[in-house]
Amino acid sequence: MKRRMLLFGTLLLIAGMLLTSCAPAATPAPAEPTATPAPAQAEPTATPAQPAAKVTDEWGVAIIPAGKTIKIGLAGPLTGDYANFGIDISRGAELALEEHPEVKGFKVEFLKEDTQGSPEQGAAVANKFAADPQMVGIVGHIFSGETEASIPIYEKAGIVMVSPSATNPTLTELGSKVFNRVAFTDKMQGEFAAKYIYEKLGVRKVVTMHDGGAYGQGLAGVMAEAFKALGGEVLGTQAITPGETDYSAPLAAVAALGPELIYFGGYDTDAAVLVSQMESAGLKGVIFFGCDGTYGENYLKLAGKAAEGTYSTYVPIPESEAFEKFRARYQERYGDEQGKLSPFSPHGHDAMAIILAALEKVAVVQDDGSLAIPRKALADAVRATKDFAGLTGTITCSEVGECAAATIQFMVVKDGKWVVAE
Repeated sequence: MKRRMLLFGTLLLIAGMLLTSCAPAATPAPAEPTATPAPAQAEPTATPAQPAAKVTDEWGVAIIPAGKTIKIGLAGPLTGDYANFGIDISRGAELALEEHPEVKGFKVEFLKEDTQGSPEQGAAVANKFAADPQMVGIVGHIFSGETEASIPIYEKAGIVMVSPSATNPTLTELGSKVFNRVAFTDKMQGEFAAKYIYEKLGVRKVVTMHDGGAYGQGLAGVMAEAFKALGGEVLGTQAITPGETDYSAPLAAVAALGPELIYFGGYDTDAAVLVSQMESAGLKGVIFFGCDGTYGENYLKLAGKAAEGTYSTYVPIPESEAFEKFRARYQERYGDEQGKLSPFSPHGHDAMAIILAALEKVAVVQDDGSLAIPRKALADAVRATKDFAGLTGTITCSEVGECAAATIQFMVVKDGKWVVAE
């Protein structure tokens, strides 16, 4: 009996264990959901400022530090026999600068150097200007010979030029990228003079005289060729040494040729000596015909009564309110009537004004407060001048730098004064 009971208990225990082992495991209670933390928001950062683009230029960039000046130079005769031209032109440029004294907040400084009109001194001044890193433009040079000598120097330095008065035609035939002028050329002047002499004055026989310079000799040559093309006769040509006080020998040589008219290429002081000695050299009644270099009050003063009946070329300036103000300012500032020293003060004004206008177009104020002036861009801006309202007229530059707006007029001395020749 005990054995049965023990067996039965054992079977019950086994059955219970089997049931327990077959029951599914209890599912644990789900964990409380936890919020996924949002990614940390990055603090907004300012976009870094882009540095200003560096100003570059094929010819280099003139950098004018803050507080320093932009420099524009003038080179021409300020002393000696031909000083009236340089002084007059510099005054015109000064008055233009008074109208426009700054570019992008930088003061413009005007530096004037005396060349006495010589090519050698002109080249020396050009080298001095070219060595100044703040020099960006030149009003000049004044005479053709000194201009020709200086062009290669400024070309190498990348400094733009605007001449008020260098008129030799070949100057714009040199392929220069920096040279420009606001004066008419001697080709125009010489051809117009030949036509006037042949057609208006009825002259058929002339002798040309000149001072041996690039301007005077070139102009006399142009006139001679044009006069011959019209049917006139050029009996000869005679050079003089400028600055002398006795031209009796060259005038005697001219008298021996028997001309009706002497055409002179040169400047007022030499012209005054020539006309004063013509009668004593046997040239009484022979017409003396000068050029734009002989026009002005200085010639009348030096030649006195001998100037009566002589001719020259004049550059008429169109009447305008701006020119009237210019004349008034000129006389008030300098005590001389505008036009007394030379006809070129308005050209000096326009040469300076064109450079200043071009500077406004290309100069860039940099982040460090300096001013960057790209040299080729400046030269290109001057050459691209179009419809510029100048004192000499509306100025547009050609692709070779011919920017003259003015026309030509001939003047004759009557009763001691210059009047328009009929």
